[in-house]
Amino acid sequence: MFFVGRVNLTDALTIMLCLHCCSGPRTVVHPKARIIADAGPIIIGEGNLIEEQALIINRYPENISPDDEVQPKTMIVGMNNVFEVGCVSQALKIGDNNVIESKADVGRNVILTNGCIIGAFCQVNTCEVIPENTVIYGSGCMRRVQMERPQPQTLQLDFLMKILPNYHHLKKTVKAGHHPC
Repeated sequence: MFFVGRVNLTDALTIMLCLHCCSGPRTVVHPKARIIADAGPIIIGEGNLIEEQALIINRYPENISPDDEVQPKTMIVGMNNVFEVGCVSQALKIGDNNVIESKADVGRNVILTNGCIIGAFCQVNTCEVIPENTVIYGSGCMRRVQMERPQPQTLQLDFLMKILPNYHHLKKTVKAGHHPC
């Protein structure tokens, strides 16, 4: 089952959640994607594409157990981001127009600003704010700044939103007045 529109993902069988997660309109979540909210809620903005086997996880740091009395931290994902096949994102703050490519890994202490690209197989697990329009690429995770932000995946989202109802059961949009986010 794909999810399109503003949905409360806590009803999804293919998405494992312990607390709360919600997404904005025009966000498409592949049925094999996993969104796990162990350490606090996850708020996903509009126009995001979360591809198969992508993992977005808000979990406790390794030195803190779930039994400790720690305030939950909200993970916020901005608008028009792409989480490609098999990527892992633990970043608590992700801005707009970012791309996390296939098999990339973004750690909990990383803040992605806007327009960043984390290349395929790159791991970013440092405690840092990635500057706007940064591209991390290659086996050495080299960095450069691009002149423009990546283009939003509006054509791909439009295509998926048009074609998916023909082949998959869709989770209906929840009215804004009844939504907890």
